[in-house]
Amino acid sequence: MKKIKFRKSTKILIMLPLSLLLLISCNLKQQEDNKNIEFQKVNHVEWSKNATIYEVNIRQYTPEGTFNAFAEHLPRLKEMGVDILWLMPIHPIGEKNRKGTLGSYYAVKDYYAVNHEFGTEEDFRNLISKIHELGMHIIIDWVANHSAWDNELINKHPEWYTKNEEGEIISPVDDWTDVADFNFEVPEMRQYMTDALKYWVSEFNIDGYRCDVAGMVPVDFWNNVRYELDEIKPVFMLAEANEPELHEYAFDMTYAWDMHFLWNEIAQGNKTIEDLVQQFEKEKTKYGSNDYRMYFTSNHDENSWKGTALERLGKAVKPFTVLSATAPAMPLVYNGQEACLDKQLDFFEKDIINWDKECCLDELYSQLFQLKKDNPALWNGDFGGSMEKLATSADDKIFAFARIKGEHKVITILNLSAEEVEFEFTNELDGTGLTELFTDEEFANSYQLAAWDYKVFAK
Repeated sequence: MKKIKFRKSTKILIMLPLSLLLLISCNLKQQEDNKNIEFQKVNHVEWSKNATIYEVNIRQYTPEGTFNAFAEHLPRLKEMGVDILWLMPIHPIGEKNRKGTLGSYYAVKDYYAVNHEFGTEEDFRNLISKIHELGMHIIIDWVANHSAWDNELINKHPEWYTKNEEGEIISPVDDWTDVADFNFEVPEMRQYMTDALKYWVSEFNIDGYRCDVAGMVPVDFWNNVRYELDEIKPVFMLAEANEPELHEYAFDMTYAWDMHFLWNEIAQGNKTIEDLVQQFEKEKTKYGSNDYRMYFTSNHDENSWKGTALERLGKAVKPFTVLSATAPAMPLVYNGQEACLDKQLDFFEKDIINWDKECCLDELYSQLFQLKKDNPALWNGDFGGSMEKLATSADDKIFAFARIKGEHKVITILNLSAEEVEFEFTNELDGTGLTELFTDEEFANSYQLAAWDYKVFAK
């Protein structure tokens, strides 16, 4: 029998379909396994119903930049009314292709370890215990989409990463040169990431996750993750994304990016209240009434790359803070905002928040957050009341709305203009029993508000 000789290129062509068949087979098996799981609609944990959220940058929070040093601030944050503490990534940071001296928290070198610059595992456990003892909850930032270039997974499992036509591992975005993109077509990679997520819940008793660039990761991965995490304990999940489908089986809350950008535009005179009304209508049609949305005037990205809330919003920072806390959403505070953070924190270097100056927003946050806790009209999702816009004689400058839940009512009035406005409500309103949060005055049908002023009445 004549022996057939294969050229090297022929062998590759024969082996390639076999590897593809194996990958397809694994993917089909995982899809079949997922079909056998009856994913549950997101059921918000009870403690989230009237919660607020606070983002923590451990590196910049204190001169020490440690878990232990941050723990000293917990009683103050509890008194301010914070419920959920979101810690930016706590894992070791990659050194290969690092940006700056200290690198980005989002270039994870080891998903199962704690960044030694922040402290030890025991320090982190102690921080979690103190948070729970104060009746607060903790979620940590999770980077599922990509890893650092010196994460051991690159050497052990290069097939878990996305590659270009030349077979080279690539970054998910051209500018993200310090990270390598995971390939979620690989079932083993998905399983590793799922197990790592489960580890911090089961072994450290954290209460959930804020998931970085969640929209760049397949939804079915998150659906399965939520299912497996809830098997350990009911968790709270925040997606850095705004796709509505993320709410169905995976995430409690998503970012209201469009609303945030619009607030900046209104403050700068580029957009109007009519644009705001239209955006709220979009929110109603795009998302379910029980989908938590996160409203914010700042966060780590906005602060570091686009300026402080004071720079972007100017004198409008207070009315938009009031709006974030009284609209149908959960309000976020980025660390330092309560102290009127007046600088862009360097993302890749040590750059400490100045806590010594007199705080100018902490009392405002405290009063708003206490009202949110006490008044069911302001609770999150279906726990609270829907928004009803109230008509005034100055609708081009005044944005007013009511939220009602049973016998509970809150009316918010905002002057979103740079001039004093005298106005009245054009429809008769029942203001019986309504008292203004900051002045204790009773509700009336007409007002004169200074530029960027506000009133919040509650019953």
